[in-house]
Amino acid sequence: MKNENQYPLKFLFSKNIVWRYLFISFSFLVLISLVFLPTKLLAQDFGTVKGIVNSEKGELLGAVTIKVSNQSIIGQTNKDGFFLINRVSLKTELTFSRLGYKSLTINLELEPSKDNVLNVTLSPDIQSLDEVFITEKFSSFDLKSINFAKYSAIPQTSGSFESFIKNLPGVSGNNELSSQYSVRGGNFDENLVYLNNVEIYRPLLTRSGQQEGLGFINPNLISNVYFSAGGFEARYGDRLSSILDVKYNKPDSLTIEAQAGLLLNSGNLKWPLKNGFLLAGFRIKNNQTLLERQNIEGDYFSRFSDYQFLFKHNITSKLNFSFFTLYNQGKFQIHPKTRLTEFGTSDDVLRLMVNYSGQEMSKYDALNSAITFSYNPNSTLNFKWISSIASINEIEDANLLGWYSFIERGSSSLNSVRNSGLLGAGSNHTFFNNQLKSLYYNTELKIYKQIKNSFLEIGTRFQTDLIEDSLDEFNATDTSTYSYPNAGNWIYSDVIDDLNNVKIYRFNAFIQNTLSLGNKFMLAAGVRFNYNNFSNEKMISPRLTLKYQSGQNDQLQLKFSLGAYNQAPFYRELKNYNGSLNLNARAQKSLQFITGADYNFDGLGTRLKFSSEIYCKILSKITPYKIEDLKIKYLSNQTAKGYTVGADFSLSGNFARDLESTFRFSILKTEENILNDFYFSKDKLGNDIKIEPGYLRRPTDQLFNIGMMFQDRLIQNPTYKVHLNIVYSSSLPIGPPGAQRHTERFKIPSYKRVDIGFSKDFADPESKRGSVFIKKHFQSLSFHTELFNLFNFKNTTSYLWLNDKNERQYAVPNYLSARMFNLRLIAIIKSR
Repeated sequence: MKNENQYPLKFLFSKNIVWRYLFISFSFLVLISLVFLPTKLLAQDFGTVKGIVNSEKGELLGAVTIKVSNQSIIGQTNKDGFFLINRVSLKTELTFSRLGYKSLTINLELEPSKDNVLNVTLSPDIQSLDEVFITEKFSSFDLKSINFAKYSAIPQTSGSFESFIKNLPGVSGNNELSSQYSVRGGNFDENLVYLNNVEIYRPLLTRSGQQEGLGFINPNLISNVYFSAGGFEARYGDRLSSILDVKYNKPDSLTIEAQAGLLLNSGNLKWPLKNGFLLAGFRIKNNQTLLERQNIEGDYFSRFSDYQFLFKHNITSKLNFSFFTLYNQGKFQIHPKTRLTEFGTSDDVLRLMVNYSGQEMSKYDALNSAITFSYNPNSTLNFKWISSIASINEIEDANLLGWYSFIERGSSSLNSVRNSGLLGAGSNHTFFNNQLKSLYYNTELKIYKQIKNSFLEIGTRFQTDLIEDSLDEFNATDTSTYSYPNAGNWIYSDVIDDLNNVKIYRFNAFIQNTLSLGNKFMLAAGVRFNYNNFSNEKMISPRLTLKYQSGQNDQLQLKFSLGAYNQAPFYRELKNYNGSLNLNARAQKSLQFITGADYNFDGLGTRLKFSSEIYCKILSKITPYKIEDLKIKYLSNQTAKGYTVGADFSLSGNFARDLESTFRFSILKTEENILNDFYFSKDKLGNDIKIEPGYLRRPTDQLFNIGMMFQDRLIQNPTYKVHLNIVYSSSLPIGPPGAQRHTERFKIPSYKRVDIGFSKDFADPESKRGSVFIKKHFQSLSFHTELFNLFNFKNTTSYLWLNDKNERQYAVPNYLSARMFNLRLIAIIKSR
């Protein structure tokens, strides 16, 4: 008999199926538990944390380093301030750090079953900033701070930062090829642009957007932007309309950025050093693919480039210097062949056909350089000495002969030539050979002193303008037949043959004090003094601004500004319509009243900001001018008075995470009355009668201006974004060439444009399918597809004026760019 103890598992082999089933089930359960229990416990040991990092003012902060304690994990926020870190211990602490801000450490207890959201606000660290003498509270008191990074993906054709300014309340621009903009009824000459406290000067001979290249502000190097559409303080200059103050500051980390596209290519280096920093960037723009879609067929050459360099070094803890240089150049050339323009109404279709011979060329080279020394004896006192030079050489050359025929096509469709009739045929000869050399050099000293709750600023500046302008141009027309210049019945107009040499010495000074009146009120009061030896005028401009803000989050802000603005004449304002100089030119003067309110509130699922300003400008003395495309031609020998009234409104907010959208609406009315202006006309009996035009619409009188920049994410895949830019601007006054303002009785049609773009950032930390290599080596790698002028609107920039065989005058429109597709790839290499 066998011992049963030798078989302890004897029941396994028994025929009792119940015992066998229970044992196998239990064993399988134990095996499953042994396999999956460690995994489950492991998953419970880690979690995911994501969120947004911003400043106390609500600005999204990119390049913030995030360190996880007791783990070899370091993360970084993207340009939208977003971060996402996986496999973080459930009990840990995160440390957030960024240059210029105090480090922040937060203890966390994470939940393993879901994404843990952590939004962080960093406070500025005054001691780590380059210039500790000035606080942001005082330096940006009256100007609106603009976070350009929030809108950098908005599609626009010019590739210039200045084009973004056109989307701000009170600003308008009816030419997508140009970076010029009008602010509250003023022209581009009335806008002042500072780059790191250095005034920027632009070429003066630009006739059209085709000839205009890159703006002088590199958007990839920008740290801070401040803008005022009027009512700015005494610390700024003596222009009538606006201030754009751009700062290039020390970067947070080593950054290399590159962009490639069909229209624009660029590269940038940002390098923080132990005792300073270095910034360098280049941009190259090619407009040929855009220009070839216009209604003039020909061989185009269009190339513009921009190179910028800024180096700052702290010599001691109290003394530093910086050197900045900017070189901007451009060349545009066209050998036109033919032009076909159809315009009019569906019942009265007109066609202009032109065959060309010759070419048109323009080019410029602009160099701006500055050296700045800053001395801080202590944290409340600073001396700053800035010396700069700007040299601009411009050439425009054209010898263009065109043979045209002007046809009336009746009520037939645009694709039919039936019922057509010849209205006129002839020749046109355009010639100009102009050279302009401009040299501006200046030196200025500024003193800043903070005394308890007040901030005192004093400044003096000397400047010299040297201008050498050689003009040789004319326009000739023969409306009788096709002919060459040596035959036919040519009528010459706009004949200019002159040589102007101008040397102007300028001196200005200012003193301003900004006071903090308790916790809710701030007052800025100052005065400017302005003198130049050309007009020999001594002008004083007092200015005052009062600001109220309620609550710690600045939920409501109210502003009132009152000031005098005296703009001494620059060279273009000295030059008459016929090219000669007006030796009796005087400064333009205005008195401005502005009141406004900013209100922050919750609505539409986000935090919204509503801004409004109402303004009135009393233009006691101004110089009339005409605008032909982009060229501003002053009637320097005339003087006018006028007014500008209007209101600006905007609403902005983040309707999608990290993406800000804004809606704006402006209304404006501006008129001028030219003194001693009159002309003669015939009454019904043929007698001469004297007519005094009285108040006329100014060239920038644009009743409505509406715009929207909207950004969103795709619901199914939020790493894909859409960017939409919509602009509508009402009509502008226009008239035939000539020095008579009262002839501007016609209108340029309203400007309508819709641009749309789509982008995908392959380095987005929220992208779960992104490449490990890309996320490891790139802070951002975004691909953009853009469609300009989505609905292919035919916007008009100017007119070609022609007479038919019966001496009736027609305005043939010159259209802007048509629909175009564009691609961009932007890469930012992650710093180590």
